[in-house]
Amino acid sequence: MAATTHTVTNQVPPLVGYDVFAADRALSEAVERHIEPGVLPEAREELGTLGRAAGSAQAQEWGAQANEHPPVLRTHDRYGHRIDEVEFHPSWHRLLGHAVAAGLTDAWGRPAGHVRRAAGFLVWTQAEAGHGCPLSMTHAAVPALRTDPVLAAEWEPRLTSYVYEEGLRPASEKAGVLFGMGMTEKQGGTDVRSNTTRAVPVSGEGEYLLTGHKWFCSAPMSDGFLVLAQAPGGLTCFLVPRVLPDGTRNVFAIQRLKDKLGNKSNASGEVEFDGTWARRVGEEGRGVRTIIEMVAATRLDCVVGSAALMRQAVAQAIHHSTYRSAFGGLLIDKPLMRNVLADLALESEAATVLAMRLASAYDTDTEEERAFLRIAVPAAKYWVTKRCTPVVGEALECLGGNGYVEESGMPRLLREAPLNSIWEGAGNVQALDVLRALQREPQALDAFLREVGKARGADHRLDAAIKDLLTELADLEGIEARARRLVERMALVLQGSLLVRWAPPEVSDAFCASRLGGDWGTAFGTLPHSLDLASVVTRARPVAD
Repeated sequence: MAATTHTVTNQVPPLVGYDVFAADRALSEAVERHIEPGVLPEAREELGTLGRAAGSAQAQEWGAQANEHPPVLRTHDRYGHRIDEVEFHPSWHRLLGHAVAAGLTDAWGRPAGHVRRAAGFLVWTQAEAGHGCPLSMTHAAVPALRTDPVLAAEWEPRLTSYVYEEGLRPASEKAGVLFGMGMTEKQGGTDVRSNTTRAVPVSGEGEYLLTGHKWFCSAPMSDGFLVLAQAPGGLTCFLVPRVLPDGTRNVFAIQRLKDKLGNKSNASGEVEFDGTWARRVGEEGRGVRTIIEMVAATRLDCVVGSAALMRQAVAQAIHHSTYRSAFGGLLIDKPLMRNVLADLALESEAATVLAMRLASAYDTDTEEERAFLRIAVPAAKYWVTKRCTPVVGEALECLGGNGYVEESGMPRLLREAPLNSIWEGAGNVQALDVLRALQREPQALDAFLREVGKARGADHRLDAAIKDLLTELADLEGIEARARRLVERMALVLQGSLLVRWAPPEVSDAFCASRLGGDWGTAFGTLPHSLDLASVVTRARPVAD
């Protein structure tokens, strides 16, 4: 075939070789805002290093390979011995190793640890999202284990280690370990109090044998797991190691790996316990209370992870539009495309600013901030994760047919997008959790209202939205049926208040006009044309200063 028919023109160069952190103004400004000056230079340096790695061709190749070669379950060895091992492509291990070395499982014991880790998680997730699951579980296990000082002393240094060691060995022989979690069962799902897995005490102090089935076990190749089971005193939290101290394998039969819509690089499995050795964590009958801090931390990671997916999708859309010509000019200069890109950029920045504000509350760790998190985490988890799928879908459309093919990377983002809304409690669970906090913990609502009140008087549309929200909160009739509506409004008001305080005027103006003022359609690209949309798009363009 003649070479002249294969001349390549008007194709967009890949978005590669850039600093994912420095190119994200909303994120880098949040880090500047929430980290004290004495720690900031060190944090900037580590995040810049991670950002350049995330934007490299090497990391992007690792992500593609980890998804093209998903994990494989090996239940038995060649001789028929049960081994229950999950094999991963080498790129999966390289991604995890880089993440652990960057401190993405260490937040609880270093200055500004949660903001630094959340920013790093948001940056590195853009290279590949699936391996975020074991990182999140490992990070989140720390507060649960701290309910037992002996267990915390034994396990926390390994969980927060900067060393990744693959392979199953006794934890005492490893410099660093990963944790997973097993709560849901096939008959109960989210209703963990209906769990039927049994825990029978044995002679050792705090030792039990578990029997039962876990319908979803996250990261089943991990070194240890926090699971819920019914002990004589009620639903209780347990630590289940994969390998016992004497080097023998614990009974941990992986029945199958789930064939998921997305998240292909990560293993999620069904697991059988049959006389499985476990250590009790916390008191008998208080399993939910013991594990709830782990759940809250992983919910925050769902918010951060969704913000990361949105940011990468929007970055790709703006990058494409910067280079692609159509109808006599660059796409980014076309008024209608600019409206779409600006609308997407608003959603992305609002998610990032909210995620980082929540992370900063963990670092501050005052009674006021803990009360704020009690409402803000489930509200943010509900709303930000819900927004992820439409944002990624619209960003994909900005690339046209090029975005619909696997080589663009956009289909992988789209398959990943619904996940965080489902994990750690789907939308109704989050909305009902907010209602429980409103009804049982008045200090949580007070803390939330004080937070949004810090921006009162700065934008009339925000002020009106706060007033309307107070009216909704005062009316308890039919509150459960209105829960989604109420929580959506709370999240939008919180995002609006944060943007009014911290974002450039063109961003906060556009957000308040559309999301709070009602001057918006039902699809992206319907912002008021009189707004400064060009500045919003320029701010979100993935080019470092």
